[in-house]
Amino acid sequence: MKVNVPPIKSQGIKTKLVPWIASITPDEFDGRWIEPFMGTGVVAFNVAPRHALLCDANPHLVDFYQSISEGHITAEVVRDFLNREGAILLEKGESHYYEVRDRFNSHHAPLDFLFLNRAGFNGMIRFNRKGGFNIPFCRKPQRFAQSYVTKIVNQIDHVSKLIKAKDFEFKCQDFEKTISEARQEDIIYCDPPYIDRHVDYYNGWDSENETRLFQLLSEVESKFILSTWHHNDFRKNEYIDSLWSRFYVLTREHFYHVGGSENNRNPMMEAIITNYATNFYEVENEQHAKQLMLLEAKGVCIA
Repeated sequence: MKVNVPPIKSQGIKTKLVPWIASITPDEFDGRWIEPFMGTGVVAFNVAPRHALLCDANPHLVDFYQSISEGHITAEVVRDFLNREGAILLEKGESHYYEVRDRFNSHHAPLDFLFLNRAGFNGMIRFNRKGGFNIPFCRKPQRFAQSYVTKIVNQIDHVSKLIKAKDFEFKCQDFEKTISEARQEDIIYCDPPYIDRHVDYYNGWDSENETRLFQLLSEVESKFILSTWHHNDFRKNEYIDSLWSRFYVLTREHFYHVGGSENNRNPMMEAIITNYATNFYEVENEQHAKQLMLLEAKGVCIA
């Protein structure tokens, strides 16, 4: 499966996990694909259902994709904007990045959000308690070279054509309201911030949020798919046992490039949780059992 990368970057983006997620989506699915945590949109834009409701509590993500949907942001507009702002960045250096950051925090223009996302440190999206974007500069004044601009423009073009060909709706709202709008024929895909990991989310994420999400998904009539982490070489996600283990749990190792230090870039066992059986369940969990035995043999306590 060829995976198309979206124009917005983020830590923990599911680009490499999209084929896995797509493979467990029921073939007969004909309802809406609902995402309460849209993020970059990478999963929905690759699963490409006919109907989708894509939501997030971060208004800037929603505004960006809504602007594409409404035709305010196009490939041509983005090319002109990034070429212009990139030339100023090259001339003035990091001072221009911070000027754009101040401008965005005052006016919240979607194109400025794109600029900051692609010129900020390590592709991070983070806001302070007052709602201000506070990621520092990546320290690459030459960031928007022509090849890089073309790459982003092509990503915009792909998303734009996809949205126009489909019935995609974007909303800024919390996950509770989004899940409440699901119908029996829909599929809910949840990619919440990973509890007790690197929480990079507009409103934060804690035990209360995780428990509330579990309660809501336990009550839905529709199918759901949830992404989370299972364990790494040092510790496990305690919520797998305390909450999610009553559903179907699939696992697969994934290497995350998270954080600015090499020490933070480690393999982790990814989990996908569903409320319906898939053909992969027995096979993948047999493989997972073997992986746990190897870790225990190395003296790593996971159980």
